[in-house]
Amino acid sequence: MKKILTLLGTFFMVMLLTPTYVWAAESHASAMQVPVWLCIPFAGLLLCIAVMPLLRAEWWEAHQPLVVFMWIILLVVPFAIVYGAGDTFETVLECIVNDYLTFIVLLFGLFCVSGNITVGGDFAGSPRVNACLLALGTLLSSCIGTTGASMLMVRPVIKMNSWRKRKRHIMVFFIFLISNMGGCLTPIGDPPLLMGFMRGVPFFWSMHLLPILIFNLVILLFVFYHLDKKAYRKDIAEGRKPDISRPGTEFYIEGLHNIIFLIMIVGAVILSGVLPGMSAFQDAAGNVRGIHLYGEVTLTLPALIEIVIILLAAFLSFKTTDSSIRTKNHFTWGAIKEVAVLFIGIFITMQPALMLLKSVGPNLGISEPYQMFWATGALSSFLDNTPTYLVFLTTAGTLGLTGGITTALGQIPVNLLEAISCGAVFMGANTYIGNAPNFMVKAISDENGVNMPSFFGYILWSLAFLVPVFILDMLVFFL
Repeated sequence: MKKILTLLGTFFMVMLLTPTYVWAAESHASAMQVPVWLCIPFAGLLLCIAVMPLLRAEWWEAHQPLVVFMWIILLVVPFAIVYGAGDTFETVLECIVNDYLTFIVLLFGLFCVSGNITVGGDFAGSPRVNACLLALGTLLSSCIGTTGASMLMVRPVIKMNSWRKRKRHIMVFFIFLISNMGGCLTPIGDPPLLMGFMRGVPFFWSMHLLPILIFNLVILLFVFYHLDKKAYRKDIAEGRKPDISRPGTEFYIEGLHNIIFLIMIVGAVILSGVLPGMSAFQDAAGNVRGIHLYGEVTLTLPALIEIVIILLAAFLSFKTTDSSIRTKNHFTWGAIKEVAVLFIGIFITMQPALMLLKSVGPNLGISEPYQMFWATGALSSFLDNTPTYLVFLTTAGTLGLTGGITTALGQIPVNLLEAISCGAVFMGANTYIGNAPNFMVKAISDENGVNMPSFFGYILWSLAFLVPVFILDMLVFFL
């Protein structure tokens, strides 16, 4: 822990000692300069998320909204001094409307619908059952998205292992595989790939990543099985036994009709990626139609349609499902409230960091697949992986290379596109905030009695088990 805090302190000192200004592109403040110190509120919020649960857990749980609001103010006030109140309001409003709103509505919809589906039967959490569940969820992630698969699978996995004492590793590998890696095969799987599809990457191109996914899945499941087998034997030796009479003979799902509402949500996500390219949703200048709010901020019609469909699916799910199913799932609103509060702070305070990334991305001299893989992945671990993906996709398109995939951003060689896609999708698993469902899975696990690792503790897990796999990925696929 001490070494990690020292490294973080060194990182922040480097930020402060770096030349104070760099040019920002593709932002409302593009004609001005972005002070590096504007990233301090983002770093401060991340440190609070990491440290406060360890130092003052009860206080942190009760005062999260206040702390998040404080860091937002500490960003907004100096941002307004540098850029003016108008640009500041526009930047924050665009972040809330075009990024956070659709993000939290999607999470809310999937949280509600999945909470109305419960799995029961005689299956108990053994190493074989758990490995099979992780494999199934990983493949399911590309069909209904990492968030959808995570919300659908998290409660059954927790329930089947409720009798066990040693189970945090199960949920950690759950985040590695189901909440992240499994989404690499289709644009539905993870938002970065959806953005690539919207810019001309063919829908089924992501299936090129199947060999890499299978490679990683085999390695991680092999490691997981042996970890779980060791923990399982210790639980059994202590006299812990699942409350079952006929192991593995009965299986049932209640609330199965909610699959319809899950499909509605997936359809809404697909529409949000397809509709902007249709002429009916574009004005004469080619801009996507919508409700103009302020400056250049517009709530687009495709986004509005997505929001309405998702909220309708959540409403119908509650109306058509007996409350007893939610009781069996130990359903509460705590997890979604925590995610909603923390991530509005993350989305707003990380704007200067994204502006810096957009400005320096094309000038980093990154042109090799392995460089794209690590650069995209490292930044996707802490920043939103969708804009990070777009920055490096744009960078690859400006290299002037021939051959490969023709996109709206230029010709992008297949090996570069594979590296960028894998970096954004895979390395979102490195931290709790690297991808949307990570923190949700943690919150639901904590709420159901699973003693999850702390923010830094989780990073140690990813350093121990994920980074070696990523090094193998580089050696086998990206050199």
